[in-house]
Amino acid sequence: MSERKEPRATVSTVEPGSPADQVGLEPGDVIESINGRVLTDILEYRFQMAADQVVLAIRKPDGRQVTLELPAGAAEGFGIDFEDPLFDGIYTCDNKCVFCFVHQSPKKMRKTMYIMDDDYRLSFWHGHFVTLTNLSPEDVQRILDQRMSPLNVSVHATEDELREMLMGTPKARGVIRDLRMLIDAGIELNTQLVLCPGLNDAEHLDRSIEDLASLYPGVRTISAVPVGLTRHREKLFPLDPYTREQARATIAQIKTWQERLRKDLGTRLVFVADEFYSIAGLEVPPAEAYEGYPQLENGIGLLRQLLDDFAAVEPLLPEALEEPRRVSAVTGVSAAPTVRRVLDRLNQIDGLQVDLTVVENDFYGRSVTVAGLLTGQDVTRALRGKELGKVIFLPEVMFRDGAAKRVTLDDWDLEDLARELGRPIERLPRNGRLAAEMLIGRALSDVLRVPAPQSALAAARRKRALHHAH
Repeated sequence: MSERKEPRATVSTVEPGSPADQVGLEPGDVIESINGRVLTDILEYRFQMAADQVVLAIRKPDGRQVTLELPAGAAEGFGIDFEDPLFDGIYTCDNKCVFCFVHQSPKKMRKTMYIMDDDYRLSFWHGHFVTLTNLSPEDVQRILDQRMSPLNVSVHATEDELREMLMGTPKARGVIRDLRMLIDAGIELNTQLVLCPGLNDAEHLDRSIEDLASLYPGVRTISAVPVGLTRHREKLFPLDPYTREQARATIAQIKTWQERLRKDLGTRLVFVADEFYSIAGLEVPPAEAYEGYPQLENGIGLLRQLLDDFAAVEPLLPEALEEPRRVSAVTGVSAAPTVRRVLDRLNQIDGLQVDLTVVENDFYGRSVTVAGLLTGQDVTRALRGKELGKVIFLPEVMFRDGAAKRVTLDDWDLEDLARELGRPIERLPRNGRLAAEMLIGRALSDVLRVPAPQSALAAARRKRALHHAH
């Protein structure tokens, strides 16, 4: 297990008039313990603050030690924020996975891009996937005591030898035993299998699904995700991306399992990442096949949700806009067929023109096709010299860093992009209705359903006006 930092719960802000303000807390104060318990993160802080009696040990910036005993009810709405919600830093990964994406990242990116997160707290809090290989006995006990459920677990394979090989550590062994221990204590689990052609798919995929299904309902879901490979794989384990035929075979294999598990357990249990369908050139399944989208944030059902969101608002679309509007939109290769279907329909609105640019990923390599891994430099390369219209819409998932999520993976922010391209930049959300409203330029409920021009002359005039609306 990686060495962990000394916890430091430093107060960043105190709300005026709050209980914290009334008892004398100030920015810069460090909460050293609550009820004698040293705090490692904001989850532990909230857990301890829920006690019947709360005693805080505070260290002031000048080194003075202060003890505060809160009156009854003061802990509720206490009114402070911390410099970092993880007081002892992110728990990092000790594994050496053959498919690790961080190891495939180019040099000279921001430091956060090289952090190999394997923190069970972020799994519970934000839905990150963890491997369980770096848990201390104290970590396990805390998960059980505080009922940190559900957790998201990267399994990859249930056979001990295979999982050890994939993850590069003997600590990877015994995953079914570890999952069962958590389940027996009441912790529910979402699991994922990152599949590598010829390594953990085919018969090994059958074994993993069978083993995980035996733990249902403790294992709530299983996702199958294709390995992501960049062009920066010098001296790394040789891996190949999925071919169209291999992706189709994997989808068919999982569909057989879905039918069997639905009959035996009442749920499909295992779900296929959208990227597999994109590689295979197949239509994503209908909404009911995703059973409520339990792993949406893992790329399972995003495309179907976009299509269905848009279909629900399609009857509200106007026939025409009062003022011509031309804008640009960007997406990655995987989502392009789905996004194009939506934009083709929007472009039937008289007076609206949305130009789509499908950006290939030169930064990571063209085998990386998801929009969430597009970079600022790839977008500017693809758009430079094009007629861009009034506004450029970029996928919201491109922006990962900072409180407002305004920075791309290669450190371009919205202002950088707007300056480089000479147009305002807006982030296009995944929600189909919101995306349609932003592209049209107003809320759908406010759009006048202006009748389409009847004469060819009127139509020609409108098209000419649109052509000059940049």
